[in-house]
Amino acid sequence: MLPGRFAIIMSQVNPVNKSFCLEQICESNYHKFLRLIPDLYQIKTSAIGQFPNKPSLHLKIIERSAYTLTVQLTHCFMGTPDELIEPAVKIRLYLDAKLAEVLRDHSRIDVFKAISDTGQSKKIMDYKWSLNYFLSKWLDYCLQTDYRFKAEVEEIA
Repeated sequence: MLPGRFAIIMSQVNPVNKSFCLEQICESNYHKFLRLIPDLYQIKTSAIGQFPNKPSLHLKIIERSAYTLTVQLTHCFMGTPDELIEPAVKIRLYLDAKLAEVLRDHSRIDVFKAISDTGQSKKIMDYKWSLNYFLSKWLDYCLQTDYRFKAEVEEIA
């Protein structure tokens, strides 16, 4: 599917009860994420998902706490992560609530910076919806492609 066409489809999905649907999609994304990367909790810093003739999928652990895990997931189209990485999605996984929420993607700023006026709840919800709906569809694609992840080996100096 062409990127422009995907954006049009995303803009047409507009649930009536967006708050409820956002919670449902974040829960679904959590379970999809764990199906895509079953050994997620054992990965220390990073991992690479590969499938023949497809761009590699890179996972980087950004922050780990008792109840959350913040990661970046991205495709690498040119061979190394420094060359061309998209969509570079920053995701927070809530381990106790079993939710995965997008904090930002490569082309947009963090949710909390995008809309500084907390009174604009509809704009905040719309922004969060578009980010998390995109993640849902991207995870579906990655699961259908059948990527296999392997943790990167850390060198000991």
